[in-house]
Amino acid sequence: MARIEVVMPQMGESIAEGTIVKWHKNIGEAVRKDEILLEISTDKVDSEIPSPAAGILVEIVAKEQATVAVQTVIAYLETDATSAAGQIASGQIHPGANADTTSSAAGAAMNADAPAPPAAPALAPQAPPADAPLPRGRFYSPLVLSIARTEQVSMEELEQIPGSGEGGRVTKKDILGYVNARKSGQVAPVASRGPEAVSSTAPGAAASRPPAGPASAKAPLVRGQGDQVIPMTNVQQKMAQHMVASIQTSPHVAAVHEVDMTVIVKHRSDHAAAFERSEGFKLTYTPYIIDAVVRAIKKYPLINASVEGTSIVRKSAINIGMAVASENGLIVPVIKHAEEKSLLGIARAVHDLAERTRARKLMPEDIQGGTFTISNYGVFGTVFGTPIINQPQIAILGTGAIVKRPVVINDAIAIRSIAYFTMSFDHRVVDGMLGGMFMDSIVKNLEGFDAGSEIK
Repeated sequence: MARIEVVMPQMGESIAEGTIVKWHKNIGEAVRKDEILLEISTDKVDSEIPSPAAGILVEIVAKEQATVAVQTVIAYLETDATSAAGQIASGQIHPGANADTTSSAAGAAMNADAPAPPAAPALAPQAPPADAPLPRGRFYSPLVLSIARTEQVSMEELEQIPGSGEGGRVTKKDILGYVNARKSGQVAPVASRGPEAVSSTAPGAAASRPPAGPASAKAPLVRGQGDQVIPMTNVQQKMAQHMVASIQTSPHVAAVHEVDMTVIVKHRSDHAAAFERSEGFKLTYTPYIIDAVVRAIKKYPLINASVEGTSIVRKSAINIGMAVASENGLIVPVIKHAEEKSLLGIARAVHDLAERTRARKLMPEDIQGGTFTISNYGVFGTVFGTPIINQPQIAILGTGAIVKRPVVINDAIAIRSIAYFTMSFDHRVVDGMLGGMFMDSIVKNLEGFDAGSEIK
C-alpha cells in the first residue's frame, strides 16, 4: 500500500497559487502515470496537469473552482487496488472532504484549538461577496479575495494594504499579516464607501485616493424571460481585468497605415508548397509581419519599452507576443529574442507556440516577458481595428485582412493586395511622430521585401 500526495504544482517562479478548473477523474477511478488528472488556471495560463503516478484516485481535497497555494495537497492516489477499494468502501474517504481550501488559508494562521475570535461588530465593513464585481484598482488573486471574504476585509481595506508581491501585488502573506494586525488592534477597520467609490489605480501601483466625488448612478440590470446567464471562465475574468487596467493605465492613441502586401502574397504563394514539404506545416503571413516589426524596432528601439513610475525602461531583447485564438479565448504566447531569428526561425517559433496554445501545452514562461504584441484579427476577415495595449508594453500592432483593391500607382489603376495595419500606443511615451515613423518603417519593410529571397 502506497498513498501518494497530489500537490498544486508551481507553474512558474512568480506563481503562488492556482485554481482547479476541472477534475478529469472521479473518486475510485484508475489513472495512469502522466495521464491528465486535472486542469488548473493561474494568473498566467491554463494547464492540464498529468498524474504523478499510476494508481486509484481515493480522495479529492480541493474541489473544482477552489484556489489553493502551490505545493498544497489537493488529492491522494492509492497504488494498491485492494487498499483503495477498502478505503472507499469503508466510507472513510469522501470526495472533497477537505475541499474548503480557499478559506482554510486564512485559518491556518490560528491554532485549531484556540477559541473562536469574537464576532465582528455590527458596523464592521462588508467584505466583498463571492459574486462581487471585479475590483477596479490593482489586481487581486482569487485566494486573496477569498481570505478577504472570510475575514471580513472590505475592498477599501484591501486597497490600503501595501503589497509585497510583483508589481506591488497583495499576497497571501500580506493580507494575513493585515488580518492579524487588525485583530490585535494595531490597525482599525476602514468604513466601507460602497463599490462605486473605490478608486481606480494602475496595476501594481500603490492605491492613491483622489477626492471622492458623488457616486455615479448605476443602471439596474434587467433580465428578460429566457435570458441565459453564462459565468465567465477564469481566463475571461483575468482578461477582463487586464483589459480594463490597460485602458486605465495608458492613454491610448491609434494610427492606421495602408500596406501593399502584394510582394509578400506572391513570395508566400511561390514558396508555400516547398515550405510545407520541408517543414511539415503551412507558411502563413505572420512570420513576414513579425520579421518586419522586429526590423522596425531595431530602428526605433523606444517602441520596445515599458513605463515604471516616472522612468522609461527600454528593453534589450525583442520578445514578440502574438495573439492566438484558442477554445479558451485569446492567449498571447511570446517569441523570445526574435531579433536573433531568421524568417525561417520565426516561422518555426510561430508554429510551435500556436500548436501548443491550442493543445493547452503552454508553460507560464511561454506567455511572460513580451515587449511588443501583434494581433492578427485579419484572419477573421476584420479590415482594421483598435487593439488594447498588452501591459506593461507601450504598443500593440493590429493587422487587418489582406484584400485585393484597386489602387493608383504612377497615375495608373492597378489591382494590389492591400491590408490596413493599426498600432495602438501609449501616448505617455510614444508621440505621433515616433508612432508614424515606426509604422512607416514596417510598411517599407514589407513592401520592399526581396521577392527573390529564399526562406532560411
